[in-house]
Amino acid sequence: MRERKEGLFKKELVADAIRQSFIKLNPKYQFRNPVMFTVEIGTVVMLFVCVWILSGEANQGSFIYNFTIFLILLATLLFANFAEALAEARGKAQAASLRKTREDTPAKKLNEGGPLSGVVQTVPSSQLIKGDLFICEIGDIIPTDGEIIEGIATIDESAITGESAPVVRESGGDKSSVTGGTKVLSDKIKVRVTTEPGESFLDKMIALVEGASRQKTPNEIALTILLAGFTLVFIIVCVTLQPFATYAKTPIPISAYIALFVCLIPTTIGGLLSAIGISGMDRALSANVIAKSGKAVETAGDLDVLLLDKTGTITIGNRKATHFHTATGVDEAHFIKCAILSSMSDETPEGKSIIELGGINPLTFPVNSPKFIKFTAETRSSGIDYDNTQIRKGAYDAMRNMVEKAANTFPPLTTNDVNKISSNGGTPLVVIENNIVLGVIELQDIIKTGIFERFERLRKMGVKTVMVTGDNPLTAKYIAEKAGVDDYIAEAKPEDKMAYIRKEQSTGKLVAMMGDGTNDAPALAQADVGVAMNSGTAAAKEAGNMVDLDNDPTKLIEIVEIGKQLLMTRGTLTTFSIANDVAKYFAIVPALFVASIPALQRINVMNLHSPSSAILSAVIFNAIIIPMLIPLALKGVAYKPIGASALLRRNLLVYGLGGVIIPFIGIKLIDLFVALFM
Repeated sequence: MRERKEGLFKKELVADAIRQSFIKLNPKYQFRNPVMFTVEIGTVVMLFVCVWILSGEANQGSFIYNFTIFLILLATLLFANFAEALAEARGKAQAASLRKTREDTPAKKLNEGGPLSGVVQTVPSSQLIKGDLFICEIGDIIPTDGEIIEGIATIDESAITGESAPVVRESGGDKSSVTGGTKVLSDKIKVRVTTEPGESFLDKMIALVEGASRQKTPNEIALTILLAGFTLVFIIVCVTLQPFATYAKTPIPISAYIALFVCLIPTTIGGLLSAIGISGMDRALSANVIAKSGKAVETAGDLDVLLLDKTGTITIGNRKATHFHTATGVDEAHFIKCAILSSMSDETPEGKSIIELGGINPLTFPVNSPKFIKFTAETRSSGIDYDNTQIRKGAYDAMRNMVEKAANTFPPLTTNDVNKISSNGGTPLVVIENNIVLGVIELQDIIKTGIFERFERLRKMGVKTVMVTGDNPLTAKYIAEKAGVDDYIAEAKPEDKMAYIRKEQSTGKLVAMMGDGTNDAPALAQADVGVAMNSGTAAAKEAGNMVDLDNDPTKLIEIVEIGKQLLMTRGTLTTFSIANDVAKYFAIVPALFVASIPALQRINVMNLHSPSSAILSAVIFNAIIIPMLIPLALKGVAYKPIGASALLRRNLLVYGLGGVIIPFIGIKLIDLFVALFM
């Protein structure tokens, strides 16, 4: 897979981020972040104080000292802007790479109706609208998103997924979706456009990657409100210090008030909050997952239940016919003939494998005026009608109901074959002719290597796995036990998935659903996190709030980890930021009042050089800690599935205690350096 990750401090990204850091000083940008907005107000006030001092009308200390405070506050703002701008620059770099894929590709449009019906015209891809048809042959770049309605082809999707191995896309089933910008390597396909110009999958990817569509998540909004609350509290604290200073006959300069305020409010997390959210989506993209919103990534970190389709998710993919089990007294050749005829209109890989196993071209059978019966979730069967013959192929219970409804007896030996196939993990398809049982076709699934270990890992994260399958309960139970899932839904219809998701959500649980078919779309839309496969149908990709470009159904493990990592990073940096205030309090408050209240010298535990150096050192530390934490904000805190309680203890120990100790050490070291110049 192509490496998507950019170096954190790549030269081009840093240059763009520095430029954006100054642009973001505009108050209309800063206003969205209450913490940093108040820092900007303090910076402007310090600039006026410096001008006031130069005018000779202010008694606010030396100009150099006050101007130094101003520069440090300005640097604090620029560092916070740089963190956000760098995260955005990484997204823009990825978007530029995607734009190279999205070009105005020539399209071989197939005209429908009118005098030009059936004629192929070459037009720019930008002129294609939803519903148009186009043709793609060997070497053609697919001009826009669509569904294959005729043909089969090998597609190179490396431009989007980064995966060098080509994939097969064909009409019918859930592997019919193609994406603009990919390349046809073999054969010829006819495609119907499924998106309007500017709304293709690539267009949406670019908008999301650039951050244009990023909105603050509910948790991020809640934390912003909390930080605004802290800021308001410390505004009140700083304002009420003036009466105490007057009573103690201690003149406090404006620079000291502003320094105290800026150091006590949670500027560290305030400056890094946006970068954390943006980088969460960036890490998802690095895992080849397109998240349509930051909320989806964040919600993934709190998941309780995961629904997965069996076929293509837990098993290798398409089931294949492996054996014909003929009913007692039925000619095997006749049974195979009927099995093949019942699969003539079956475009699924399973249907094609039945014809392949039979080894006979169905067109060699004399059939007059055939009427093909398509499979539906309600009938759970398909087949063919011709002359006075009616052939059906389908699930055991559906076929049994048909046979018994016609007052015929279902053969006990066939029931035994069905049970034996099901108990061995296979899927039985019963074939009947004019309501007479002919035999059973055995389909087999192959469970993916390592899937058991992956589900065990999810279990350690506290995520319950549920397998959803249309198979009978015996087959479902066998596959579920072998794969290691916690629960299963057998003989599932689309409404069954919806019902299960709603049932779990009604108990307060967060549910994720992975799917690739049109029938998965309602469940994907209902789930808190809906992950659609890139190879799936357009309906599935539209309904989900994430798209897995690698078509790896076990990718949700990484998605969950990315979500948990995002939540942990925000939580740990918030803890660290608030814990920082303890050291700054012990640095600045004694410095303000120690001259008039000598007893405060006892809490000057850092034994700082002077009140001026103490304030300056605290402000410098407050500024430089932001760029020092940028790598952690962008990369995220390492996640290990060790349980919520253990994680909380570890983070409180490392980032809570560390957030108290590090400022004491940092401020003291800065003070030793500052003292050399004072």
